[in-house]
Amino acid sequence: VQLQASGGGLVQAGDSLRLSCAASGRDFSSYRMGWFRQAAGKERVFVADISWNGGSVYYADPVEGRFTISRDNVQNTVYLQMNTLKPEDTAVYYCAADVWRDKRRANYWGKGTLVTVSS
Repeated sequence: VQLQASGGGLVQAGDSLRLSCAASGRDFSSYRMGWFRQAAGKERVFVADISWNGGSVYYADPVEGRFTISRDNVQNTVYLQMNTLKPEDTAVYYCAADVWRDKRRANYWGKGTLVTVSS
């Protein structure tokens, strides 16, 4: 599966942004999909993931209550709605498919999209 993330940009603290990840290839609807992020000089970390049918979602503590992950299995797209953005949310955001249970690894990765939140 190939993944293409989009929607990043420069916003101010408190603003909202929605990231999209378009998937091509087979079996999208069977994969657990997720978002990860990597701030400059830091390791890549888990942000959120969603089960194949959207029935279960998980969020990292720093984004719980502010971010919402969703998916459209007809459009083969996963979304990350980010509200009340903070400067510490600044990072390159990566879409991933077939996320492992440990929330650290995935079998497929897209190229990232940069989100910059100014104070």
